[in-house]
Amino acid sequence: MSERRVRVRFAPSPTGPLHIGGVRTALFNYLFARQHKGDLVFRIEDTDSNRFVPGAEEYIIEAFRWLGIKFDEGVSFGGTYGPYRQSERRHIYRKYVDQLLADGKAYIAFDTPEELEAKRGEIKNFQYDASTRGLMRNSLTLPAEEVEALIADGHQYVVRFLVQPGEDVHVHDLIRGDVVIKSDILDDKVLFKSADELPTYHLANIVDDHLMEISHVIRGEEWLPSAPLHVLLYRAFGWEDTMPQFAHLPLLLKPDGKGKLSKRDGDRLGFPVFPLEWHDPKSGEVSSGFREQGYFPEAVVNFLALLGWNPGTEQEMFTLDELVEQFDLSKCSKAGARFAYEKGIWFNHEYILKKSDDEIAQLFAPIVAGNGVEESMERVKMVVHMMKDRVNFVKELWPLCSFFFIPPSEYDEKTVKKRWKDYSAQQMSELAEVIRGIDDFSVEGQETVVKKWVEEKEYKLGDVMNAFRLALVGIGKGPGMFDITAFLGKEETLSRLQRAIKVLG
Repeated sequence: MSERRVRVRFAPSPTGPLHIGGVRTALFNYLFARQHKGDLVFRIEDTDSNRFVPGAEEYIIEAFRWLGIKFDEGVSFGGTYGPYRQSERRHIYRKYVDQLLADGKAYIAFDTPEELEAKRGEIKNFQYDASTRGLMRNSLTLPAEEVEALIADGHQYVVRFLVQPGEDVHVHDLIRGDVVIKSDILDDKVLFKSADELPTYHLANIVDDHLMEISHVIRGEEWLPSAPLHVLLYRAFGWEDTMPQFAHLPLLLKPDGKGKLSKRDGDRLGFPVFPLEWHDPKSGEVSSGFREQGYFPEAVVNFLALLGWNPGTEQEMFTLDELVEQFDLSKCSKAGARFAYEKGIWFNHEYILKKSDDEIAQLFAPIVAGNGVEESMERVKMVVHMMKDRVNFVKELWPLCSFFFIPPSEYDEKTVKKRWKDYSAQQMSELAEVIRGIDDFSVEGQETVVKKWVEEKEYKLGDVMNAFRLALVGIGKGPGMFDITAFLGKEETLSRLQRAIKVLG
């Protein structure tokens, strides 16, 4: 028998924006599929029609397009195992519900929400299981004729899975090893609801994974409690031989304190928890996204890959191809991974340094133009070359280096107090004359002449340069002075000097 083809799936629900934890799960599925030359399936779990949010599905697809995580088949990608949207597969599930009922592996329950609530009030920590099902209104306690009559009269019902007590359920997890759960703690989960003729997550998942020949289920740790039920369902259908291998990824934890990462943490600490900006169609609330905040998709992927997975080396910067090559599920952590968002910012800075001046200039040029400045791409590129190592995001370039394009309209008060001496106006007037006489206005050409003049006049180099910087930039920051003047040119340098002398006196 040939080895089974690796087929994994990412199956979000269209109930809102995709949380960054979901992105990490999809990424790990992608890396695993590519490494084993297998398939990555994109499935939409929309059996809960009450929670459907318009635009969510398109948002999820757009997020992966931006991140460069490509699917092989599924919703909007095509494939031979469709349809891939669960709401379009309802005709498939009924057959498997009937099979479980016929085999005595499931039963019909008529309990109303009110009756269930009353039972919760009567019995502490009530759950619908082997110890309580005999007290409820279901096909195990009612005569067959009454069950048929209730169904014929249109009474709403659910189909529950019959969990047998006293059994050790083994879940072999590729990250956590052999996980053993007592069946006594499992409740008789609802598998199907007559109200909308749709299965619940548990049944739809198992049937879809089986029919789509999914070989591995790689998902978040929060799904670990449902794994024993899924093992029992595979067994109930007689599908043990095709049961996928499980791998439950560690939770993403808050950057500080205890508990798992939430949107509130992002709002509180000022970082996004969604890949793209999300506009809530109901409330109108806008949530920030990594893309709109100025992160590079490669930086986000690199950052997420190292949350809960460690290559075992010192390497931190990985291309997607390198991640595919090195990824190993056995090197995933069992413990939760703290979402150190500052590290994500660090990655973005590293990718700015890694990218060519041309690439960054292409992104910065529209910002320059948006501030009313007409400038050639070549000159924008010169500024990027001087300044890109000082920022974490391209959008931070403008406030840091607008002085290259626009002369200062005012001078920083603190810097004036500290750097503009009683004699600065006189020195700057003399410096203007020196600059006027320089023929070679390159960095080296200026530096040689100006430093020689400072030496001959026995001025303090620091005093001259600090006042010079204030005159040209408006504040005591920026790259080397002669880099600035070489960029501005002689006329603009002189113009700014003369204005500072006039304003600051």
